[in-house]
Amino acid sequence: MDKKQEYFDTFGEDWDKDLTAEDLERLTHLIDNVQITEGITVCDLGCGTGVMFDMLRRRVGKKGLIVGVDFAPQVAHKAQRNFPFHNVGVVEAEASALPFYKDNFDLVISFAAFAHFSHKDEAIHQAYHILKPGGRMVIIHLVGRDELAREHHQVGGPIDQDELPSREELNEMFTRGHFDRFELAETDNLYFATGFKK
Repeated sequence: MDKKQEYFDTFGEDWDKDLTAEDLERLTHLIDNVQITEGITVCDLGCGTGVMFDMLRRRVGKKGLIVGVDFAPQVAHKAQRNFPFHNVGVVEAEASALPFYKDNFDLVISFAAFAHFSHKDEAIHQAYHILKPGGRMVIIHLVGRDELAREHHQVGGPIDQDELPSREELNEMFTRGHFDRFELAETDNLYFATGFKK
């Protein structure tokens, strides 16, 4: 287990306790804007303890499917334990090495995790691979790029250098990952990106 995995296994189980009611309200509003329809298949990339599972599950309905992915074993186990529903599953894996078939998901969504991916380029490429034609990859952080970098540097340790890419860098990543186009809404307290597969 590398140092980052160990860090999230130690602290990751409790990180969602820091989410305020306001944070959850903002996240719910953002998920509404993603326009998730009933019956689709969603990959929650870097799912943590499953903070988004319930809001995703309610939107995809009984015929939809949510598959969470996290690289920290204890965190992934807690996510599965917290949401023992027939249409929610959790897989322990790296975002850059997803164990799924091509064209398998309608939506890949990553909340408060993308900055921590060690190989962001490959994570985007993997997302493209598992998305069906017309699928989307959505990246959400409830904090702006500069503030997130400051927070991670202040915490130090294995997440000291975990940052979000600039608009130009993200554009290059999505282009290299073969996405048709991307959109980014970025403010001091939000980073909301969407990549569109043809």
